[in-house]
Amino acid sequence: MTNHINYVEFPAVDLAATEQFFKQVFAWQFEHYGPDYIAFSNSGLDGGFFRSELASNTANGSALVVLYSDELEQTMHNVKQAGGTICKEIFSFPGGRRFHFIEPSGNELAVWTAS
Repeated sequence: MTNHINYVEFPAVDLAATEQFFKQVFAWQFEHYGPDYIAFSNSGLDGGFFRSELASNTANGSALVVLYSDELEQTMHNVKQAGGTICKEIFSFPGGRRFHFIEPSGNELAVWTAS
């Protein structure tokens, strides 16, 4: 659709660890495009990870990608079990609750719920 966000890309130091993390926690699907790029789908918005020593986090001014979960506490548990780090514990905001996490390549994302 014209003028809509269509795809998002993240840097990743460790493509294999990042792929395994998102498969395990969020059931994303991946397709490999050579040794330095993996594309993901089944995430609500398709995108990819490119090999880089950089990471995306709000402390450096990056945009924050926020995922949705009906079971916020369970999702936070799954993030921890898969090797993610919680960088902001669950907190309330107008409209819901959320937490922020760092995935294995150092990118910060968040998960929210309306309840």
